Amino acid sequence: MVNGALGGIGAGELTQPRIYTGNGLSQKGDKGRFILPPDLRKQVRDASEGLNKLCLARHHKWNCLIGFGTSRTLEFHAILERERQDAKDLGDSEWDYDTRSQQLFGFETVPFDESGRFLIPDYLSGLGSIGDRIYFQGGGGFIMLWSPEELAKMGDAFAQAKATCAALIASSKTGARGRK
Repeated sequence: MVNGALGGIGAGELTQPRIYTGNGLSQKGDKGRFILPPDLRKQVRDASEGLNKLCLARHHKWNCLIGFGTSRTLEFHAILERERQDAKDLGDSEWDYDTRSQQLFGFETVPFDESGRFLIPDYLSGLGSIGDRIYFQGGGGFIMLWSPEELAKMGDAFAQAKATCAALIASSKTGARGRK
């Protein structure tokens, strides 16, 4: 695993932001690996110059992890500048450029195989409260990786994600593959 590995992406090569859509559920396998759902796997591979690289980090507000392809890093400086301006406009004296920068750039890059199997470093599993299952939810600029138990604690704004996660869990108990 290489922290922050970009895999040769150069400035200016990203013409449009990547959008992650879809969802899925994965049970931890006997070797401790999870499976990135096929639709999301393709989106991540496309956003990582065709390489099987998934960048993982803790979400800066919610108790979950986020995943994205390596090309997202090209957006980080613009995100920082937009958030700095928003904080200034709102009079938010607690927003800190260096803190937010280390949150964005402090991701871990993990490989996944052709079947989408990947390992989450233990320290990240702990930070995201990831146990034996992950619910994947495309979130536009990134994928959210939720422990179903942590997702269930979220408010009404997460009603659709919670309902989808519950449905996938129910279908996995009846023998369905548990993916959409």
